Amino acid sequence: MNAQANLVALGTITRREVTRILRIWSQTLLPPAITMTLYFVIFGSLIGSRIGTMAQGVGGAPISYIEYIAPGLIMMAVIQNAYGNITSSFFGAKFQRFVEEMLVSPMPSWAILAGYVSGAVLRGFMVGVIVLLISLFFTKIHLYHPFVTLSTFLLAAVIFALLGFVNAIYARKFDDIAIIPTFVLTPLTYLGGVFYNVAQLPSPWKEISHLNPILYMVNAFRYGLLGVSDIDLTWAYLIMFAFVGALTAYCLSLLRRGVGLRS
Repeated sequence: MNAQANLVALGTITRREVTRILRIWSQTLLPPAITMTLYFVIFGSLIGSRIGTMAQGVGGAPISYIEYIAPGLIMMAVIQNAYGNITSSFFGAKFQRFVEEMLVSPMPSWAILAGYVSGAVLRGFMVGVIVLLISLFFTKIHLYHPFVTLSTFLLAAVIFALLGFVNAIYARKFDDIAIIPTFVLTPLTYLGGVFYNVAQLPSPWKEISHLNPILYMVNAFRYGLLGVSDIDLTWAYLIMFAFVGALTAYCLSLLRRGVGLRS
């Protein structure tokens, strides 16, 4: 296939993914909005009012607890929905057997992968914007570093979309796509500095927390919005780019070899 045909194939898969997200909006966009509203009410307004200041922001301004956790909640919603979108969508393609039609077509593996990842990233973006708008009812959100905010969102969404793609490839039944989110993704997210300042943890928990890749994504995103971070941004970007490169190569290898896709 020539470059134009490849772009048509990529656009077709992406458009199908976006149509699917919007068609079942009550399952893809509404639940995270309700869940995050509850987080803001319970953790932010009720518990947060008793905690007080979490850190010193730009210019020495105090950062309240609800303001501190808002970027983490946005990133948590982006991660969970980017991952969930691609696992359910690509496994559905496997289950309905039309993924085989894509494999036997002249469509390159990168176009298939990029199409599904693009759909997952777009769902993450939509959910992230919804949660951001919800947060404005509870606290103030600043945008101190737009590039850091946007790049961190994009890299985190791509990473977890690729991880979701791997999960969908190896899954043999619908229950298999719920194991990783339940037993791996959720614990790592909660322990990734969303609800607390990692710098305040005692040893060895502080050092152990730095093995969690979600910690770097949450803090980089928090730096973009609030101007504060518990970790070095250089390390955050190195880790995120390393994950993107390694996972992209692995996913393309699985697609080319037909692992979990060919009967």
